[in-house]
Amino acid sequence: MAQTLYEKYGGFKTISRVVMTFYEMALDSDEIGHHFEDIDMPRLIDHQTKFVSSLIGGPASFSDDRIEAVHRHLNISHNEFDVMAELFGDALSQHGMSDGDIKTALTAIEGKRSIIVTRNAA
Repeated sequence: MAQTLYEKYGGFKTISRVVMTFYEMALDSDEIGHHFEDIDMPRLIDHQTKFVSSLIGGPASFSDDRIEAVHRHLNISHNEFDVMAELFGDALSQHGMSDGDIKTALTAIEGKRSIIVTRNAA
């Protein structure tokens, strides 16, 4: 059985650190920082750690219906999704993930674009 990226990079503990790094950058971002105002960040980081873990072979799972329902009211644009993906790639790089594995992780995230971005977004 092939090793997943989740296992290769140390599991939940490492992914949690990646997600924390991502949110440090996201909160400073002029493009997407406003999405995190008045948010319970520890709860969001825990949720996102589970979500990212699920995307790279970890034990959690989320249905597309649930992901879409959680993001529907946020009015996330394609540009904001692109910024998020770029920052997330930077966070993965900072935590030692190889370029090829970053591409694999970002491809998994890209696969959720259609249910995260607002349907009528530019």
